[in-house]
Amino acid sequence: MSSAPSAPPALPPGLDLADLERVACTVAREAGRLVLEDRPRRLGTSSKSTRTDVVTEMDQRSQELLLDRLGALRPDDGVLGEEEGGRTGTSGVTWVIDPIDGTINYLYDAAEYAVSVAAVVGDPARPGAWRPVAAAVLGPPSAELFHAHLGGGARLTTPGGSRVLRANPVTDLGLSLVGTGFGYDAALRERQARALVELLPRVRDVRRHGSAALDLCAVACGRLDGYYETGLNAWDRAGGELVATEAGALVGGEVGGVTTRDLTWAAAPGVAEELAALVRELSARHVGSVGDPA
Repeated sequence: MSSAPSAPPALPPGLDLADLERVACTVAREAGRLVLEDRPRRLGTSSKSTRTDVVTEMDQRSQELLLDRLGALRPDDGVLGEEEGGRTGTSGVTWVIDPIDGTINYLYDAAEYAVSVAAVVGDPARPGAWRPVAAAVLGPPSAELFHAHLGGGARLTTPGGSRVLRANPVTDLGLSLVGTGFGYDAALRERQARALVELLPRVRDVRRHGSAALDLCAVACGRLDGYYETGLNAWDRAGGELVATEAGALVGGEVGGVTTRDLTWAAAPGVAEELAALVRELSARHVGSVGDPA
């Protein structure tokens, strides 16, 4: 199981959260244009951790763009990315970025992938020792931009306009649509599938889209009533986690409100307690610890 979480970090004095949100939106849009418009017909790939976990040349290019732009706009901040690279900072803010969340979907030219950009305070390498304070999650094919800052609410902005997000008012878990995802490692997927078999009869239905960032935002905008997954890293969940909580959803992990690699869940308030108890039980019984660097 994950180590005990640390106390949530305080905000650095004078931090302009609305400005951080604007920066997140700006760089997410720029990276989104890159991965959408420059997508090669044949993507170069290399193995990451398993044969089914791949990194594309566009992952690297997207991260390099994000690093460059954040370096120009916020030179004193740190950056933690999914791919190689990143840097430490002196401001107390670290940008946790996923240059393409849903790489397999991107490889197959499926629409469910995102660029996720989140500003966090604290140490994103330690569970419970950091929290997101501004974020943008962009779905490049749809041009849907989910964005938020701490205390400012969550919004969905598209070429047709912008609207405030609120989680669904559902109160019956049996009538709830729940999202989930699976790891790349075959043994982990097998354990996750056992948990899913027990969950299915307890909810309305289950969806598996392939992007944790978009699934968390789906809870925020009411396209899902709940979501859970094991094996997520900080860059998978940071942006979507803030959007979900600012839309009124509850978010947590195996203990309390701290998301970890061992478990991340998000749900509409009316079903959150019941869903959290269920996925905690099933994850502990079937999946166990998957390790938690962040």
